[in-house]
Amino acid sequence: MRPLGSVDRVCPPAALGNPSKTHYYGATGGLTIDRRRAIVGPVFGEDLSSAGWYAGVNGVAFLMSWCVFCLAEHRAYLVSYKIGACMVRRKKITALPTENMVLDALESAVLVLGSDYHIRYMNPAAENLLCISQHQALGQALSAFCSIVGDEHFTTLFADVATANMAILRRALSLVLSEGGRAVVDLVVTPAPTGGLILEMRPMELLARHAEEEMQDRIYGVAQEMLRGLAHEIKNPLGGLRGATQLLERELQRPELKDYTRVILHEVDRLHHLVDRLQGPRSRPVFAEVNIHQVLEHVRRLLNAELPTGIFLRFDYDPSIPDILADQEQLVQVFLNLMRNAQQALDRHGTILIRTRVDRYVTLLHHKFRLALRVDVVDSGPGIPPDLLPRIFLPLVTSRAEGMGMGLAIAQGLVRGHGGVVHCHSQPGETVFSVSLPLLPHREASA
Repeated sequence: MRPLGSVDRVCPPAALGNPSKTHYYGATGGLTIDRRRAIVGPVFGEDLSSAGWYAGVNGVAFLMSWCVFCLAEHRAYLVSYKIGACMVRRKKITALPTENMVLDALESAVLVLGSDYHIRYMNPAAENLLCISQHQALGQALSAFCSIVGDEHFTTLFADVATANMAILRRALSLVLSEGGRAVVDLVVTPAPTGGLILEMRPMELLARHAEEEMQDRIYGVAQEMLRGLAHEIKNPLGGLRGATQLLERELQRPELKDYTRVILHEVDRLHHLVDRLQGPRSRPVFAEVNIHQVLEHVRRLLNAELPTGIFLRFDYDPSIPDILADQEQLVQVFLNLMRNAQQALDRHGTILIRTRVDRYVTLLHHKFRLALRVDVVDSGPGIPPDLLPRIFLPLVTSRAEGMGMGLAIAQGLVRGHGGVVHCHSQPGETVFSVSLPLLPHREASA
């Protein structure tokens, strides 16, 4: 037998047509709670017209039931409120990016300094520029990692900003980094609303690289259009020349005369092959998981037999680089061309360095990537003439009398087919060819 005041179910207000009342049903009847007037009364079944106070024990039982359910309703309201608040907070987190997420996506180096001018935050671009992680830099002065070339100092510059309470711009500011490197940046120092300073550094090298990519895109597009038209005009007469030579060879009676027709056929085929190479790769890359270091080691084995004794190969690998999605055969061709180009530039003496790294937040062919693989092929040769450098990736452009000027053009075309680019920086004693390829999630790269 049930105790008095036990409850079978709770009937929501909408079920009884009155949104201001909640009805609780038990073994012997029910309670109606009027939320507007705070009136409590028993009901029998669903007949609201028979409402009245119970006397004696039943009245006490219903009153106790009402108290229990008021407490339960209050707790349920608190729980639902907390869950709702969590959902709202979670929705805000997923819908709106945080300040750090926005700053992390910028190509400009951004640092936030406290009122003591010590580093409180730095984005990944600042880590790349200063060659130090945020974990190592937090709480330290900026002067511990870089300094301004000349008489100006960061402390003086920061004091000027604090005194004027307005932003200061320094263009083409030369910095000396802690590892001995140098960088030229446009620096903007702005007072932070909450105290301290906000620094934005935009490397001039980054601007120059974007300009170089724009120029390369235009030149590459014009060159490809020109070569396609030129290839068509060359292949047509080559086909006629080859056919006529074969007919002539059949008419010749003396065997020694056929040697001349074979020379003609060989040169026609060589010219036809050259035109094909000028047009770039015939097939699209077949993407699969590739370990870049296995590719480089394979190229090293191929080159070892060709290298003179005075040329040394050195390797500086980042073992944390994951596999990439690429066409392995095409990558072998790319790095074979670049390493042979470096070997020919050394003239039997010097060093070739192969270095692998991961860059963050890189723009390749007008697309932004969070991570990118970079492979540097560095030689210690005399360097590339400055007037030749802007055209170095065009077909038939070479500084060597015996060269055809095809290796770098082919390498650039293959890398662009992978969504990457090849950059070149040269000075006497050091020439660097940098191959940058996007590191994409597998699902994104295969889409």
